[in-house]
Amino acid sequence: MGAGIIGIGRYLPEKVLTNFDLEKMMDTSDEWIRTRTGIEERRIATDDMDTSDMAYFAAKKAIEDAKISPQDIDLILVATVTPDRAFPSVACMLQERLGAVKAAALDISAACAGFIYGMVTASQFIDNGAYRYILVVGAEKLSKIIDWNDRNTAVLFGDGAGAVVMGPVSEGRGILSFELGADGTGGKHLYKEEYIVMNGREVFKFAVRQMGESCIHVLEKAGLSKNDVDFLIPHQANIRIVEAARQRLELPEEKMSTTIRKYGNTSAASIPISIVEELEAGKIKDDDLIIMVGFGGGLTWGAIALRWGR
Repeated sequence: MGAGIIGIGRYLPEKVLTNFDLEKMMDTSDEWIRTRTGIEERRIATDDMDTSDMAYFAAKKAIEDAKISPQDIDLILVATVTPDRAFPSVACMLQERLGAVKAAALDISAACAGFIYGMVTASQFIDNGAYRYILVVGAEKLSKIIDWNDRNTAVLFGDGAGAVVMGPVSEGRGILSFELGADGTGGKHLYKEEYIVMNGREVFKFAVRQMGESCIHVLEKAGLSKNDVDFLIPHQANIRIVEAARQRLELPEEKMSTTIRKYGNTSAASIPISIVEELEAGKIKDDDLIIMVGFGGGLTWGAIALRWGR
C-alpha cells in the first residue's frame, strides 16, 4: 500500500478584496491586475484571525473527511511562512486545539512549495511503516506581511488554508513519484524583511522553467507520459506561469486548476485549496493521474505525481 490522500479540507476567510477595492487603495487597475496575474479577487483574514485559526478549520474538515479522529493522527506538518509567532510552531498550536494527543508536530518553511515538501515528507513516514495517519496543512495569513503601498506585491496575495490527511491507500494509488529541489542562490529574488520583497522578473523566469521541468521529471520517474495526465494542480502564483506549465504538458485548459482568479496567491495553501475546489467541482475522479507542482522563496520547488483514490 502506498501513501495517498484520504481526507481533505479547506478554509477561506469571508472578506473578499476585489481588484476594484485595490483601485481605491493604490495606483492600480482591475485591467492591469487581471492581464498580468489572472487575479480578480482574494480573501483577507480579519485582524483577530491568525494562521493557526485557519489551519484549525481546514484540518478539522480534513480529519472528518478521512473518517478518523484527531487521536489517530501520528504527525502534524504545517507548511507556512506566516506563523502566528516564531514559536511555538503552528503545528504545535494545532495539535493542542485538535486534541491530537499522540501526534508529533512541526512547521515546514519552504514558502509556496511548502505543501509539496510536507506531502513528500509525510509519504516517507507512511511508506516505511513508522506512522499511519499524517495531517499535512498549508496555511497562510499573507496579508500581515504585505506592504499595501507596493502595487507589485500587494495585488498578488491572499489568505487561506488547506489540509489533507495522508495514510495508506490501495495498491496503485497514492504518490507514484516526486521531486524536491532548492537553489539558495536565488533567495535574493524573493524574501521577507518587514514585508515581502520580490524581483518579479527573475522569479517569473525561474518559475516558468522549473514548473514545466518538474512536471516532466515526475512523469519520467513514474514511467508515465504527458498523455497519462488527467489533471494538473499548479501552485497558483500567476496565470502566465501556470499556463506555461499546462502548455509544457500539452493539456487542454479544462484539465488544469485555476483558482487564482478567486483566491490570489495563497502560498503554501494554494495547492490544497485547489484540490478541494476541483474535487467538489467533479474534475478529479478515482484513479485519475494528478500532477501537483509548486515553487517558492528559497528558491524552492517540488512536484508530485499522484494516482487519486483511497
